[in-house]
Amino acid sequence: MNNVVLTGRLTKDPETRYVSENQMAVATFTLAIDRPGKDKGADFPRVTCFGKTAELVERFISKGRLVGVQGRIQTGSYKNKNGDTVYTTDVIADRVEFLDKGDKAETQNDPKIPEGFQALEDDDDIPF
Repeated sequence: MNNVVLTGRLTKDPETRYVSENQMAVATFTLAIDRPGKDKGADFPRVTCFGKTAELVERFISKGRLVGVQGRIQTGSYKNKNGDTVYTTDVIADRVEFLDKGDKAETQNDPKIPEGFQALEDDDDIPF
């Protein structure tokens, strides 16, 4: 069984890239997770998510936001510039939940307005 559930805060804004011919989104971010007990400290796992989940992460979460992550552990390795093998451990997220209110989406410029609608400047423009 390979299942992990984490709750923590983002250490910085997510990094998102688009890969392959179908331009699938891939977002990565690092969580700060407090370690309870007398061994107090923190862990900083790297989280990767794909597709719609990655697009939502890019759009709505930012540094400091509290999130819950459900997914699995994946290990891997690669050769660095010096030819040394570097081993990695990542959380591959199937689900990311936003656990606090944030303002990243509210501060984005040029929100999409559906065709046939117009933006209202203030409450006086509302006809009821």
